[in-house]
Amino acid sequence: MAAKEWTVRINITEEGDETRARAVLTAPGSSMTLFGRGAARRNPIDRPVPEIGDELAVSRALADLAQRVHGVATDDFVELAGPVDPA
Repeated sequence: MAAKEWTVRINITEEGDETRARAVLTAPGSSMTLFGRGAARRNPIDRPVPEIGDELAVSRALADLAQRVHGVATDDFVELAGPVDPA
């Protein structure tokens, strides 16, 4: 059994009531680097709890990243499967 390790780095920035997150996936030994983005905006009537904005923005960035990884896998599968015979 071979073990592999991919790394996801998450950067979070806050400006006013908006929090943005960027998730960066790198796969050592591969040229693959993918990015996911997420954002959260605090409603002005809500209490300022920065952790909640961080959690929402990060979860959205990871969900975006997951979709992008799935897209790469789908593209690779289609490429390896070859052309579809319409008959």
